[in-house]
Amino acid sequence: MGSPAVSPGAPEIERFILDSVSEAVFTVDRSWKIAFFNRAAERLTGVKRGQAIGRRCCEIFQSSICSTVCPLHHTLETGEPVANRAAFIIDARGRTLPVSVSTSVLRDEHGQLVGGVETIRDLSQVEELRKELEARYSLGDIIGRSRPMRDLFGILPAVAASDSTVVIHGASGTGKELFARAIHSMSPRNEKRFVAINCGAMPDTLLESELFGHRAGAFTDARRDRPGRFAHADGGTLFLDEIGDISQAMQVRLLRVLEEQVYEPLGADEPVVADVRVIAATHRDLAELVRDGVFREDLFYRINVMRLELPTLRERREDIPLLVDHFIGRFNRLQDKDVVGVSDEVLEVLMNHDYPGNARELENIIEHAFVLCHGGVVELHHLPRELSNRLAEVGGEPTTTLRAMEVRHIGEALRRTDGNRKAAAELLGIHPSTLFRKIRDLGIETPLQDGRTRSGGRVRNGG
Repeated sequence: MGSPAVSPGAPEIERFILDSVSEAVFTVDRSWKIAFFNRAAERLTGVKRGQAIGRRCCEIFQSSICSTVCPLHHTLETGEPVANRAAFIIDARGRTLPVSVSTSVLRDEHGQLVGGVETIRDLSQVEELRKELEARYSLGDIIGRSRPMRDLFGILPAVAASDSTVVIHGASGTGKELFARAIHSMSPRNEKRFVAINCGAMPDTLLESELFGHRAGAFTDARRDRPGRFAHADGGTLFLDEIGDISQAMQVRLLRVLEEQVYEPLGADEPVVADVRVIAATHRDLAELVRDGVFREDLFYRINVMRLELPTLRERREDIPLLVDHFIGRFNRLQDKDVVGVSDEVLEVLMNHDYPGNARELENIIEHAFVLCHGGVVELHHLPRELSNRLAEVGGEPTTTLRAMEVRHIGEALRRTDGNRKAAAELLGIHPSTLFRKIRDLGIETPLQDGRTRSGGRVRNGG
C-alpha cells in the first residue's frame, strides 16, 4: 500500500472522516508543525484543535519517545511506516497515559513528501485491565495465577490467623521473606513489628547476641544494654531465614524459647518473656538433616507445625508475564521511567529461560534491562549479555513460538493429571471449555481414556 496522497492540512471531507474515528490522528508538515488535529486527539490530550495547530508535536504530546526514538522522525527520515510502537504521553492535566503509536508519510498528488501522519491509540483501559488482573492474582508483592500459587494464596489467611510456628521451604529467590511478610500483614500481630534475620550469615556468638541481646558488661566492649531481635519483635513476628544452617548449640537455645516462651539475654540474671510468633525459612530439607543428625528432631517437630512449600519459577512459568509486568511497574516508579512492556521476542526468551535464581533472577534481568532501556519497549539487546550468549549458543534467535509454549504447558498439565482434562484445566487456571478448545485448535494429542484406568491409544484433537 502506498503512502497517503493528502496534504498535511486535511481538506474538509478528510477532516470529517478523521474526526469520526476513535483514535487520535494528527499530521505535521516538513517543519514538524501540526497541520491537522482530530477530535479524538483533542479528547486524548485535553488540547483544543486551535491551540495545537501550528505548534510542534512534541510540545503537545510530550511523549516518552519524542527525544529518543520518535517514530514520526524515523518515518520522515526513512519513508518507512511504524506500527503500534508503545509509548506514554502527558495530557494537559499532567496525567501520564499509555498509548500505541503508528506513523506514515504524507505525499501530495505528485508524490512529493509533504509531511507525516501519526495515529495514537489510547491504552488506558488496557492498562487498567492489566492492573486489575495483577490485583486479582497478587497478595502484597507476591504475584501468581498458577495452580501452586493459588493454592498457597488459599491457605495463607488461615495460616496468618493462627499463632502457630511456620516453616517456609523453597529454593533461593522463591520469595520466602515475601510470604513471611504477607503472613504477618494478615495476622492479628500486624500492628507490631516484623523483624527478619538471616541465621546462616552469622557465627554462633554473634547470632546469639543478635537474637537475644546482651546486658552491659556481658563481654568486652558491651558498655550498655542492647536488645536483640526477639525484643524488637515483641508482640509481632520474627522471621528466621535459613534456620537449617544454625548450629546444634543454637538449636537448643531456640528450642527453649519456643517451648517456654522465655529467653535470657547474654549477661542477664532473669529470663525475659518472648511474646513473638516465629516464622522460619530454609532452602534445605530439614527432614533429611534430622536423619543425618545435623538438625535436632525435637526442634524440627516444634517448628514444623505449618509448612509452606514454595514452587520454583520453572514450576510456574505461566506466572512469568505477570511478574514481568509487576517488576516493570516497580522499576518505573523507582527510576521515574516509562517503560511500557517487553517485546514478543523478549517475552519468548523469558518464558523459555530456566531461572536457577527463580523470581529474584527475573527481577534482576528486568532491572538490567531498565539500565539500558530509557522508555518504550524492552528489546532483546536490553537483556543481560549472558542471556544473549546462551541464545547465541542455540542458534542466535529464539525459536520457540508462543503457540509452541502453549502446546508445551498444556501437554505438561495433561501428563501431570494422567490425561484428566478437567484436572488439567484446574492446574492451568483456565476453564475446562477453554482447555478443550485449545486442545482442538492446537492439535494436541491426549490420552483416549481421559484419566480413567482402562488402557487405550492416543487420539489427536481431544477426540
